[in-house]
Amino acid sequence: MTRLQALDPKEATGRSKELFEGIQGKLGMVPNMMKTMGNSPAVLEGYLNLSDALGKGSLGGKLGELLALTVAESNVCNYCLSAHSFIGEKLVGIDTTTLQSARDGINSDPKVAAALQFAKTLISKNGRVSAEDVETVKAAGFSDGAVGEIVAHVALNILTNYFNNTANTDIDFPVVEAATV
Repeated sequence: MTRLQALDPKEATGRSKELFEGIQGKLGMVPNMMKTMGNSPAVLEGYLNLSDALGKGSLGGKLGELLALTVAESNVCNYCLSAHSFIGEKLVGIDTTTLQSARDGINSDPKVAAALQFAKTLISKNGRVSAEDVETVKAAGFSDGAVGEIVAHVALNILTNYFNNTANTDIDFPVVEAATV
């Protein structure tokens, strides 16, 4: 059962209503996570702005989705695992084997694998990575800016993972469950 209630976009007012209208226009729906974030327009707008900015970054949509899965598995967020598995397959065109492997920080492309492993390292060390950790991901071909974007993707996904785990958001995608508990 949910612990934070999702707003009905038809009954929303003010800034939440405006944000919901924008989401509806872009996605054709308002996912439950965003309906629940809408209880605080500041939270929803912050999430949307960072997500939009990162979508324009150098990493691209595919790596962004794979990072989201790595982080979601680490944080045991079934809502985000479900959403990003669906988005990764249906909207970005990533095969299911690659999506599944990303949950464990694995990829056949060494550069992508380095990014996913760096994400896992960021999480396991609470952001207190070493110079060697940073040099490893840079040696795989990531610029200083791209490393910053990986950190930002991890932070964005930690926000959504923690939010959904706190809210116990109703999953409105085909359900995918974390292997780790």
